[in-house]
Amino acid sequence: MDRIEIDGSVLEGGGQILRVSVALSAVTGKPIRIYNIRAKRSPPGLRAQHMNAVSALAQLADAEVAGLGIGSKEIEFNPSSLEGGSFKVDVGTAGSTSLVLQALMPVMSFSRSKTFVEIKGGTNNPMAPVVEYLQEVLLPAVSKMGYKGWIELLRRGFYPRGQGLVRAVVEPIKALKPIILERLGEVEEIKGLSYSSRLPAHIVERMARSAERVITGAGYKKVKIDLEALQASQGRCAADPGCGIILFAKSKQGAILGADSLGELGKPAEKVGKEAADELLRQLMAEAPVDRHLADQLIVYMSLADGRSTIRTSELTLHALTCIHLSEKMVGAKFKVEGEEGAPSTIMCEGIGLKNFLVNV
Repeated sequence: MDRIEIDGSVLEGGGQILRVSVALSAVTGKPIRIYNIRAKRSPPGLRAQHMNAVSALAQLADAEVAGLGIGSKEIEFNPSSLEGGSFKVDVGTAGSTSLVLQALMPVMSFSRSKTFVEIKGGTNNPMAPVVEYLQEVLLPAVSKMGYKGWIELLRRGFYPRGQGLVRAVVEPIKALKPIILERLGEVEEIKGLSYSSRLPAHIVERMARSAERVITGAGYKKVKIDLEALQASQGRCAADPGCGIILFAKSKQGAILGADSLGELGKPAEKVGKEAADELLRQLMAEAPVDRHLADQLIVYMSLADGRSTIRTSELTLHALTCIHLSEKMVGAKFKVEGEEGAPSTIMCEGIGLKNFLVNV
């Protein structure tokens, strides 16, 4: 099979190009070479979380990999067969477990047998979805496509050491169904979690109160934010102190939108809560059933699905456009986008109808 050449400097020019390209290579069996890896990041080249994501995908796909190392700007990935099984991934830093898991999830569903994976690293990171987002937003969405998976947070992990632990279990499927998410509908509830490790309990209370005040001030009355203030004696407690809040809006149409904010040293808890609430309200104002982060995560699944998918997103991002570019180049899916980058948009895709011939489902 001819090798596909991927320029890692196009569009968003970061780690997403690597993760999506290698995931699509693994699931389709197409060998690839990626060059100019993370060319638009400083420093460029592979970091620990990217290297470990590729290593995990190589285990899943029984792949031969060349060029894998910290700082490497070029790799070759030649996949073989997706057998499933049990795997452990240690990012080795506070790098995002969620980004590693995002790369693994579509591949795991096209394996021969059930796949178990444990990933150690950061669970709540800036510039990456928190684990709860995958649990509460991504999984319900792809479950509509026939995906069968579970994610469990065993221990939180914050900067600088990480050491969080996430477990995922995915059952193989024959094919993915297309997804239609075009209308938000009436919001029936807003819920969330205000969380911390190794910090005073009043911090989670203040983040939650601030977020609730902003949301109810915008006219939403049914708001429930749970509190989680973990201390060292509790198993889920992170190795380092940290905090944050994540919010979800669920509509009567079944859409779920998410928004979150992380605490920082010197940043008032009230500001953390307000940031998450403001972001959720901004997504809701677009009246779209798919938030800006879910849109780019669904692209890979849409490209592999059997049929035409249509989603309406609150904001078309460069990450989504990058995923579309890679999906068209790697698997030949056909996309049509109505809207501009940074604005509410509709994304349509004629998926390739990938079949998993390893299973009889």
